[in-house]
Amino acid sequence: MSALMEKLCRSLLMEHFGAATCEVGCILFKYGPKTMTQFANFTKLPANKIVEALYALIKFDIVAHEKLPREVLYSIDIEKIFLLLRHHRYTTFVKKNMYDEAEMLFDVVLKNGYDTASQIIVKTYTRLEQNPPERRASIPLLLEKFELLVKNQFIIRHSVNNDADTDAYNFIMPSLHVKDLIQLSQNTNVDTGDQNIFWKINFDRFTQDLRNEILVNTITKRFDDNAGELMKRLLILMDTRTAAWEDTSIPIAFNEIKEDMKKNFPSIMPRLDQYIKVLEEDSCKFIMRVGDSGGGQYAVNMKEAFHQLAWATIENIVMERFGSKAARIFRLVRSCNYIEMEKIQQKVMFPPKETKHITYKLTEENYLHYRDFKKSGTNAPKTFYLFHIDLDEVVRMTIEHCYHAIYSAIYRRNDDLSKNKRLIDKEWKITTLVKNFRELGATPEQIANVEDQITPSEKAHLNQLSMRVEKLSTSECQVDDTLFVLQMYIRYHKSKLVK
Repeated sequence: MSALMEKLCRSLLMEHFGAATCEVGCILFKYGPKTMTQFANFTKLPANKIVEALYALIKFDIVAHEKLPREVLYSIDIEKIFLLLRHHRYTTFVKKNMYDEAEMLFDVVLKNGYDTASQIIVKTYTRLEQNPPERRASIPLLLEKFELLVKNQFIIRHSVNNDADTDAYNFIMPSLHVKDLIQLSQNTNVDTGDQNIFWKINFDRFTQDLRNEILVNTITKRFDDNAGELMKRLLILMDTRTAAWEDTSIPIAFNEIKEDMKKNFPSIMPRLDQYIKVLEEDSCKFIMRVGDSGGGQYAVNMKEAFHQLAWATIENIVMERFGSKAARIFRLVRSCNYIEMEKIQQKVMFPPKETKHITYKLTEENYLHYRDFKKSGTNAPKTFYLFHIDLDEVVRMTIEHCYHAIYSAIYRRNDDLSKNKRLIDKEWKITTLVKNFRELGATPEQIANVEDQITPSEKAHLNQLSMRVEKLSTSECQVDDTLFVLQMYIRYHKSKLVK
């Protein structure tokens, strides 16, 4: 683990779980798996605090445990910590596809780690009861939405004993009765029959959906909405026949694509042949033709798609950091694989001095690499240099930059909130007082007197703080988008990257 990754993991654990849990998590990812006895050598925390921290991390699937003959060995999964960055994206995705009630159910599961279906539904119902009547939901509706979450595989059964269940079993709903759930919501002791059946977030499903969403958005921006919809249907067809993380999909016949589009998106039918041909011939290489039977066989090439997206991401970063001239040199070196400085100067047609400066700047920042070769001559051997791009190394470096950027955004946001805690607390107290006064029927003058306790300068400062925190949160999300694309590249090129 790199130092930047460790700092980011530490800040995420601190933000979501607190100091004690953060310390226990840091011990696990810094020193490796540990037993309860071994924790005493690395921390001064009391045993009960260690147990509470491990329980929280196990409940959120960040820490796994393995029974040894005399003790239990605890180990941490670093990738699960980074999923904490994307909780808001998962919630937004559920709301977009399944609306508010499903989002509330999902949020309860997300905040509890895992729980029984009956408890999730009742906790959601209790939360919604605090809303105005038009924003509440009934128990039957919540049960229906929960079943829909399971059907779409957004949540999955959680095996407390780490048993290896089959995929089919993981999405079987227990038999729940509305009458029992209503009684449970009224604090009545009732046996709902699902006390030992727990549910958790299916993060792998969301990772696949976000991956597919990136490909659809890329095609939509590159061509149009029709091409994006075609890509979306191809990915759905891929999911029905191909393992989730295969490099390429099992071939899909054109006739099958035609039938699916006719049923789900008929307006594209007159130009379906043209759209398929454009996607097949495009330099992105998301789709490739692999056979001629059934009107033509097509496959979605995930590995190549994220290879191309990684290149595009790095090129955009070079453009933003060093300017358009640097991006042009970067693209030239990419297209030539290996190229001499003299040829770079000839092809980019910039002044030689400026070309050298930009090229060496990119080399210094490790976006370009060079190899030296010695050429035998009549008098003395001559050394010449060939510039090239090692995409794997650049991706690793950019991932580290992403870690640093996200950590800096989180640190700055928390620092701003900490320094202005007194003013934020004051605003919250006054807002609460104003709300209570209005409910009690206070006069406008009384309410104005309470509101005037925050001075105009304090209001201006709070507005600036709010804008700054929002900007930092947005930046964090945008950097995470870049990080996600590069992590997908790593995932599909893992065998290549192992040294």
